[in-house]
Amino acid sequence: MAIKVMLVDDEPGIRLILKKVIERNDGFTVVGECDNMTEALLQFNEYNPQVVFMDIEINGSSGIDCAKVISKLAPDTKIIFATAYSEYMSNAFEMYAFDYLVKPFDIQRIEHTLERLQRVCDVLEQSWQQSHILPQSEDKTKILIKGKESIQFLDTDDIILVERENNTTVIYTTDNESYNTSMGMGEIEEKLPKSAFMRSHKSYIINLTRIKAIEPYGRWTYIVKFKGTKKDALITKEHYEQVKQIYG
Repeated sequence: MAIKVMLVDDEPGIRLILKKVIERNDGFTVVGECDNMTEALLQFNEYNPQVVFMDIEINGSSGIDCAKVISKLAPDTKIIFATAYSEYMSNAFEMYAFDYLVKPFDIQRIEHTLERLQRVCDVLEQSWQQSHILPQSEDKTKILIKGKESIQFLDTDDIILVERENNTTVIYTTDNESYNTSMGMGEIEEKLPKSAFMRSHKSYIINLTRIKAIEPYGRWTYIVKFKGTKKDALITKEHYEQVKQIYG
């Protein structure tokens, strides 16, 4: 499987050079590119790249700050800083950067970085296969939620349920907060750990660890009640039987 790469740089010409060099090497594919921090975090959450080429300064924001957020979301991400200013190198490596490239780029230097990335990723893949560790999507403890004019980082453990209502999606959490998002139920379901969450009904995703009770509602439907909120959710008979098997 190709190593997924994302490019974050506010110079389109630099992104084009990097993309051409990266994609002429077998085993790599550029899945996203952008020129600002907000879009970088949105794309990172969407594409889950293993490697990020990051400029130190991106349209008034700090690439190092962006890298810190990415490292919290996915600590195994390999970050390669790219900048015209070598004086930032020490700060970059405090972030455990995989590498540091100085503009204007030496193409052979980029090739060398890609070779190192390939070797490291091959070793990690072999370790994963041998130990049967769960994929990153199962281990992820935070997800990024897109709002109308903002983004939110939510701990998955704090999410009680997700409901589709009035053409919007609402996420309810343990701190009695609710978050509206334009994201679809399928998109959110994909990002939540399947070991803890279930699509109980076409309009609901529920956190199985937060269930307090399940009560009859009709012939084919039940109501789910949760710890930490007065909000209810619906669950179909089929999924109700699955829950009974899980905890039976």
